[in-house]
Amino acid sequence: MQSFELTAPTTVDDALAGAGTYLAGGTTLVDLMKLDVLTPRHVQDINALPLRGIDTTDGLRLGALERMSDVARHPGVYPMISRALLQSASQQLRNMASIGGNLMQRTRCTYFRDVSMPCNRRDPGSGCPARSGANRTHAVLGTSEACVATHPSDVAVALVALDARVTLATSAGSRTVPLLDFYRLPHDTPHVENDLRPGELITEMVVPRLDWAANSTYVKVRDRQSYEFALCSAAVALDVRDAHVVDARVAAGGVATVPWRLTAVEQALRGAPATEEAFQDAASVAAEGAAPLSANGFKVPLLRRTVVRALCELTEDEPSGSRG
Repeated sequence: MQSFELTAPTTVDDALAGAGTYLAGGTTLVDLMKLDVLTPRHVQDINALPLRGIDTTDGLRLGALERMSDVARHPGVYPMISRALLQSASQQLRNMASIGGNLMQRTRCTYFRDVSMPCNRRDPGSGCPARSGANRTHAVLGTSEACVATHPSDVAVALVALDARVTLATSAGSRTVPLLDFYRLPHDTPHVENDLRPGELITEMVVPRLDWAANSTYVKVRDRQSYEFALCSAAVALDVRDAHVVDARVAAGGVATVPWRLTAVEQALRGAPATEEAFQDAASVAAEGAAPLSANGFKVPLLRRTVVRALCELTEDEPSGSRG
């Protein structure tokens, strides 16, 4: 780790006026600094800023410095958010990591984290060795010639499904951006990962009120049961009445370069019977546009099965072949 200057602002204005990289829980930043992937000269510890609070009065408001573990166990949090958080990292890390920091975490692509290797996210124009190298865990959706790295956040998938917005403090006031639009597809500039502009700071996340999102879940498929990133995940909320789907929210993780909203699946579900057969039909369009690489083609059928599994979980209709 290279030397750096550490400051600790106590107001948002002071933080915005300062220079350098913001430190909240540090569960991603410190790792990358140790690897020399990130080498900030100035770090601002923002934990003294008044950016906490969980408000469920009308929808959900989450202060950016709320810890993942506190949000996960709050009774007013939608189940898909709570389950996404509880399946992230370890309990110790959830106690440290902030919600805002989780949304800003960097990809776990091994090429990005290895400074001896080229990586367009870390060193623009150097290349993407994952395209022809070890790519089993990489993305099949939203990729480009320049980058195929997956987005690592679990809770971002749930928040995208629920139309969450992120509030950003600026020196001129604040602005609000839909989380779906906050993340950038790689195209030919994968080093530009989001819409956070220089001098801005995430202050809160806002989830619109959606009463039927009480019927929601988050299903995560991974190589081991704990402390592992998703090979595929699905955040699903269903409004079911008279055995038919009235509305749905569906997003996927572990398969795309950004949290991936499955609007085509949502459209296919609306008006359909709440049966496994209808869920299979709707999930058949989940991987439209996928571009699998040499070792991750399995993610295409896995995405469809994960979506069906989540839908069946919400309707207590166990998918065929899942028993035993």
